[in-house]
Amino acid sequence: MSRHQKRMSRRVLRAAAAIATGAVLVPVAAQAALAGTGGTTRDPVHALQQAAHPLRSTEPGRNTADLRALDSMIGDAEVVGLGEATHGSHQFFTMKERVFRHLVEKKGFTTFALELSWSAGLQIDEYVQTGRGDARKLAKQTLADSPWEREEFVNLIEWMRDHNRRHPGHPVHFMGDDIGAPTLSDEFFGRVTGYVRENDPRSLPRLDELYTGLRPIDDVFAYLRKPLAERKRLAAKAQQALELVSGRKGSGGEAFEWAEQNARSIAQTAEFLTVDLTDPDSVAASERFRDEVMARNVTWWQRRTGGKILLSAQNDHVGYVAGDPKMYPKTQGAFLRDTMGGNYLAIGFTFDQGSFLSKDTALGGEWKKFTVGPAEPGMNEHTIDQVPYRDYYLDVRDAPAAARAWLSVSRPTRNIGTLYPYPDLDIAIARSFDVLIHLHDVREADKLKP
Repeated sequence: MSRHQKRMSRRVLRAAAAIATGAVLVPVAAQAALAGTGGTTRDPVHALQQAAHPLRSTEPGRNTADLRALDSMIGDAEVVGLGEATHGSHQFFTMKERVFRHLVEKKGFTTFALELSWSAGLQIDEYVQTGRGDARKLAKQTLADSPWEREEFVNLIEWMRDHNRRHPGHPVHFMGDDIGAPTLSDEFFGRVTGYVRENDPRSLPRLDELYTGLRPIDDVFAYLRKPLAERKRLAAKAQQALELVSGRKGSGGEAFEWAEQNARSIAQTAEFLTVDLTDPDSVAASERFRDEVMARNVTWWQRRTGGKILLSAQNDHVGYVAGDPKMYPKTQGAFLRDTMGGNYLAIGFTFDQGSFLSKDTALGGEWKKFTVGPAEPGMNEHTIDQVPYRDYYLDVRDAPAAARAWLSVSRPTRNIGTLYPYPDLDIAIARSFDVLIHLHDVREADKLKP
């Protein structure tokens, strides 16, 4: 097998893992040096230190005075994307909760959005609003076989519910902005058919006919084994179902908006699952579609609620440029920037060393612990970690010129998702993010307790 064929094979495997879990792998790499004016080499560490704001903690529930500078960096942004350099590290997850709590309390944010299926997000939000059920059981159900099936996310969900109990007039919400895979339950389809049954019962038989063969999608692997022609036929029927619902607006209102959006999620999922895993061009097109869908769902939610959103995803989804542009031609962050301009802000994470969870096989693998040592010379993290703060953040846009120039050069960077190990790719931090958070070390996320 040629090098090109091996690269294509790895991309296909990574796409299969993304489809199965709703998570995406993107490690990044390259190498370069910064030439200063007059033939000298400027010291990027000193310039980075000038821009850096030290973090006192990555754990939620602490004094957040150290996050005040972050408030200024965020400004009036209505959606803030907060990435992660691995899908399974404790400190990335807890730092997200810490930042979200702070933004809720200090800047009026109202929604935590995750690259989780739209349908699962609705289930979690119902608990956050009502308190009915058990957060741990809910996490096991909605986050199953994902990197977020961890104690850290149970803690986040429980905090959100407690906040709503204490502040009924200012509730927070949880949303999943991703396509419906890996599962769209029969109950979720019922959210659409139930609306039609109540508002236009004569159209219900036609809607049921359109959803026949599609309802439910409870096993993505089995669904993807269907012939491509059949999957395309089902996707066309899902689109027709969406058009049927959109044409039954009636008096409109909230019930219609939700029914239409849920039907749209079904159509988006069916379209995404027409991917041909044997064709790299099809895989890339499907990943571009997925990022566009996530951006659309976020903007739908933001416009409908009028609230501010903290968007949690892997670095390459929240950033403006992916580590592997052939695999991810356009990111969610790029779509959001096109739509929202300066009202969207992207924050990336880096780390020097530590442990995380990933998979060593794309299809049906388990989340396992992996550990990496300190970053090697030539990697972004090797230099970034020399700043004399254990953990810190900086505004890439307003950093000293020498720092901005150094951050604009592509070089090896750890950026790990659903498959590990994976060949290094290239990234220039300043092209991908507005703000950077760097952690010295991380450990694997905590297994969900029984």
